[in-house]
Amino acid sequence: MALAIVSSGTQAATVGTEHTLVTSTTGKTYVLVVDANAMANADVLELRIKTKVLSASTSRLAYIASYAHVQAMPNKYSPPTPANIEIVCTLKQTAGTGRSYDWVLLSID
Repeated sequence: MALAIVSSGTQAATVGTEHTLVTSTTGKTYVLVVDANAMANADVLELRIKTKVLSASTSRLAYIASYAHVQAMPNKYSPPTPANIEIVCTLKQTAGTGRSYDWVLLSID
């Protein structure tokens, strides 16, 4: 199993806005990693992964996780997600003060 960086960056979150971090159309198994160290009490963060089943399909929700307040374990890892057509990773801060989040999308095959 080879580990590779597909894309990475830092997202400045606007509260209430779903930010697309990355879209990939290469057939791989992916893991989204987000550093939530900047979170403070009253902050709420949602991470989402959407995939397509068929090329003519619409991207639909495959994974969602929500985190609130200061994080004791700030690095957040999604479960490995196979995507043969498309994967879309998003970040949405739904409450608190907008923070900046470092992120990376890894492929594990």
